[in-house]
Amino acid sequence: MTNPSDEVPPLPAAVSGERFEIEGPVGPLSCYRSHPASPAADARPLLLVHSVNAAASAYEVRPLHEHYAHRRPVYTIDLPGYGFSQRRAGEYTPRTMTDALHAIAERIALEHGGEQIDALALSLSCEFLARAAVERPQRWRSLALVSPTGFSGRRRWYGPPGSTRRFDGLYRLFSRPGIGAPVFRWLTRPGVIRYFLRRTWGARDIDEGMWAYDVLTARQPGAWHAPISFLTACLFSADINTLYETLSQPVWVSHGVRGDFVDYRGIQTVQGRANWSFTTFQTGALPHFEVGVSFIAEYDRFLAAVSAGRTSTR
Repeated sequence: MTNPSDEVPPLPAAVSGERFEIEGPVGPLSCYRSHPASPAADARPLLLVHSVNAAASAYEVRPLHEHYAHRRPVYTIDLPGYGFSQRRAGEYTPRTMTDALHAIAERIALEHGGEQIDALALSLSCEFLARAAVERPQRWRSLALVSPTGFSGRRRWYGPPGSTRRFDGLYRLFSRPGIGAPVFRWLTRPGVIRYFLRRTWGARDIDEGMWAYDVLTARQPGAWHAPISFLTACLFSADINTLYETLSQPVWVSHGVRGDFVDYRGIQTVQGRANWSFTTFQTGALPHFEVGVSFIAEYDRFLAAVSAGRTSTR
């Protein structure tokens, strides 16, 4: 008999709006949408993409979803292996995540007469968004990359198309339920999640709502499958700098100066390009939580420049 205390509470919605499902690359793909009653004049659809980590969730973009839901159509995706999307066993790759973005982009285009999408992604998901935008540039009007991966350290990644940084032996080891699942449970204990969030913020004070949601989403059935691919670098692209340098859309990069995610030496490879612009915030890796008003003002300024036909705001 199951002990009631061992039952996992159901996962609540991470953001407001209607939750719906479409067919994704590895099963049902969940997404939230909010349509304002009186949208702004240039009310193009906006897609928000959470990061990928051991306890990732759509809650990571909650402040942005709630703000823009009053101004324009907003879609927030649960990537495969997270949230209400299918959490199947097996390897997750950049192809898996990119195809999920293609799927939701096609649905958004269908609902909005083929209008191009403004999209914002966090951390590792910036790599998936860049790949999607290179593969189907007609779908994407602009890209906002918040604390993007692929720019740290001295090494740049120009590997064969579609290649990854996968640690083969480590993935084979961690993909075993008797090993990977216990490692995941240890990494997603409440105290450990708090520790990693403090490293993300670069401060002791974090968003307590995110912490609580992360603890709960990490306890859902199948929650360990996608994070094992993250931990063994299956989801990191070995050709990411080629992709970044191929982007033709206006791109806005923002990042903070505290915590674990502050090394952006590689940005120099795109810094001189007319379609790229940059903002540094005196925050951790999620500036939209710490300085939401300033973040939104900078993002709106970027979008206004895009609407006016200027590909750079600097």
